[in-house]
Amino acid sequence: MLDTLIVNGLVIDGTGSPGFHAAVGIEGETVRIFRGDVSAVQAAETIDASGLVVCPGFIDLHAHTGLTILGEPEHEPKVRQGVTTELVGIDGISHAPFKTQEELHRYIWLDAGLNGYPPMPADWLTVAGLLDKYDNKVAVNVAFILGNSPVRVWGVGWDDRPATGSELEDMKSVTREAMEEGAWGLSTGLDYPPGSYADTDELVALSETSARMGGFYHTHIRNSLRSKGLMAPWEEALEIGRRGGIPVHLTHYRQSAQGVGSHWDYLDLVDNARSQGMDVTFDCYTYPFSGTSATIAIPNWAKDGGPERLMAALADPDDRARMKRELSPARLEDSWLTNFTKPENMKYEGRQPVDIAEMRGQDPADAFFDMLLDERLGVSIVGLGTNSQTLPDFVSHPCGMIASDAILLGDYPSPRSYGCFPIVLAEFVRAEKHLRLPEAIRKMTSFPAQRLGIPDRGLLKDGMKADIVVFNAQTVKAPATRSRPKQFPIGIDYVIVNGKVVVRESRHTGALPGRSIRRGRAST
Repeated sequence: MLDTLIVNGLVIDGTGSPGFHAAVGIEGETVRIFRGDVSAVQAAETIDASGLVVCPGFIDLHAHTGLTILGEPEHEPKVRQGVTTELVGIDGISHAPFKTQEELHRYIWLDAGLNGYPPMPADWLTVAGLLDKYDNKVAVNVAFILGNSPVRVWGVGWDDRPATGSELEDMKSVTREAMEEGAWGLSTGLDYPPGSYADTDELVALSETSARMGGFYHTHIRNSLRSKGLMAPWEEALEIGRRGGIPVHLTHYRQSAQGVGSHWDYLDLVDNARSQGMDVTFDCYTYPFSGTSATIAIPNWAKDGGPERLMAALADPDDRARMKRELSPARLEDSWLTNFTKPENMKYEGRQPVDIAEMRGQDPADAFFDMLLDERLGVSIVGLGTNSQTLPDFVSHPCGMIASDAILLGDYPSPRSYGCFPIVLAEFVRAEKHLRLPEAIRKMTSFPAQRLGIPDRGLLKDGMKADIVVFNAQTVKAPATRSRPKQFPIGIDYVIVNGKVVVRESRHTGALPGRSIRRGRAST
């Protein structure tokens, strides 16, 4: 007897091929496809999917939820979108490995406005120790990529200086160890210290190590290189890929909200690299709104030495004067702040820094700096980060995937944290017809599974793992907005993870069947 049988639905299997009518059976954690009459097939639960689409679970290649999911394991903002697997450790910021608990805790502190705090003491040090925290304790599967920031802390420390030869060898060794424990590759966030202190040669050396073990390079590029040309940050990423012999994945790839240059420059970069034989892909999120730690607005020299140095710089009059001169006005006027924790600061949730300054009777930069000090760096900032007019060309490009870059912090996160995947189905497919539905599903299922290297997820066919979404293609909708971001999608009826129903009739069942998916091991 099957555990579950889904009947009368249109199966879109994740390959990009047109849908077909079939029944989908679940036996344990495994999928079985039944064509034709299934009246003799017995199952403990039968789901009638008449008028609905049945497809593989969505795979999010950019998630800032590795810590927050431990405190909210039901993970409703993501699983109710249809997400069944997430990649954490992106932007160079993975929460393992570390030599000491002290270094791990300092590291969490520096990026609290981006990744939050774990709900319990951070008592792991290794990649394996962190991945053990997810097994059968969370609602979705978790894949891990090694960030270059903890690698740099391991080998060099927190300072802005080149690695010595022996330090680089130490960093390559810990990269190998992380890959052996299940990491899927190497990530960088070259706007976030201390990983941003790594030069190109260092990143090539670490990429070579990861590539030899089957990894890929997942990069948030070095924006400071824009002074050398519009495409210079991405050209560095391709140089690392060529020299390191590693596949390159450009994350949250899009034209900026300012619309500098042509978006065809970005897409041509990918197409030209692929025509030269490089393995290059990208992902993009589907809203114009960005989201990150508010500390990104502070120049890197103020972080040279770690979080204590940043706190000292925010309090020092001379450092403040220098930071004011270098602070982008857009950070104060075109963005809003969230994730305040102190009761007296909650009135600032969702407000622009210039408005907070007016409320406090302060200079905007001083108000911004004081907020970071008072909240011990844990403030998030959201703003316009993408040219919405050119976004459809990125979403529909053959080499592009969908990834949320979701930050589940504060009362006013980017609405993409609740709507990134369903808005593809509702707007980019149904309303605007930028994509056919089978191709959109491929971009959210089998394509990211292939990029990661997961062999048994991302497709609905016999023997694959039973990560499944059942949704109404005519009514699916993402109601999350800038002013009301915490709204769950409409029209996603069922979400199944590892054969267990996590969302039934658009409600969370409380099931926590997710597990870590480790490179080099079967997904079981």
